[in-house]
Amino acid sequence: MRKTLRKLITKYPLLKSKYYLIKSQYYQRFDDEEIIIKTFKKRLGYSPELQNPVTFNEKIQWLKLNWYDSNVVKLADKYRVRDYVKEKCGEQYLNELYDVYENVNEINLAQLPNQFVLKVTHGSGFNVICKDKKEVNWNEKFKLLETWMKINYYSINREWVYKDIKPKIICERYLSDTEPGGIKDYKFFCFNGVPKYIQVDSERFIDHKRNMYDCNWNRIPVDYIYPRTEELDEKPSKLEEMMEVAKKLSNGFPFVRVDLYFTQNKIYFGEMTFFPEAGFGKFKPEKYDKIFGEQLILPK
Repeated sequence: MRKTLRKLITKYPLLKSKYYLIKSQYYQRFDDEEIIIKTFKKRLGYSPELQNPVTFNEKIQWLKLNWYDSNVVKLADKYRVRDYVKEKCGEQYLNELYDVYENVNEINLAQLPNQFVLKVTHGSGFNVICKDKKEVNWNEKFKLLETWMKINYYSINREWVYKDIKPKIICERYLSDTEPGGIKDYKFFCFNGVPKYIQVDSERFIDHKRNMYDCNWNRIPVDYIYPRTEELDEKPSKLEEMMEVAKKLSNGFPFVRVDLYFTQNKIYFGEMTFFPEAGFGKFKPEKYDKIFGEQLILPK
């Protein structure tokens, strides 16, 4: 029964969003630690050590429960973070912003180009990618956006950075890429302001693949939720500049993943993620959970 439900949720985005809404409302009755322990054990197969965490995932849970920085709420907001990027690195790394909406009713499709992306600012993965306005079922997409706007994403996995973000919808330029699988994400794992690992996601809407590299572009033999590709990713020609951007944005935080795009020889900021996979990401082999965790020095 559960497998059938999961398949339906994956296949139908609107059903998935309504499931998230119900889940977020139901989970509000439980406290943070209770949800974290229950979800951790379900996803990773063992109970987390929260007093003296060792693995990367355990330390992410510790940060969710024990660390707080009011500035981080702004940086998790996909609209307000733009000011931070502009201040720290310059607006040349920002994707073009077409508009900002308080609700779905404000979206005027006639005023938008044929290709664009709609993002809800207070969660993860709440995106509508439009490659051709005429080919999109907008009635369905608007219902999807309306449901996302009602979800308090914090409730699901207790990522407090999302709790107090005022939901908005932003519309950005669609970033195209010549590769069949679409544009790649370059995600820099930064520990106390120093990039240590680079996660590369590809073919996200076909057959999601994920490779991990060190900062010298040596591939790490680990699967992190998704499997590796057979071939290595081409090293970005501006990798050093991308690392400098990641350093500037991550400075002052015990851990943050800085997500960037590199397409047509230009670097674009994606987002800042303080709790990757909400701290429930499975490593294969499992020893890499501890290896990554060794880099994360928790604040006192």
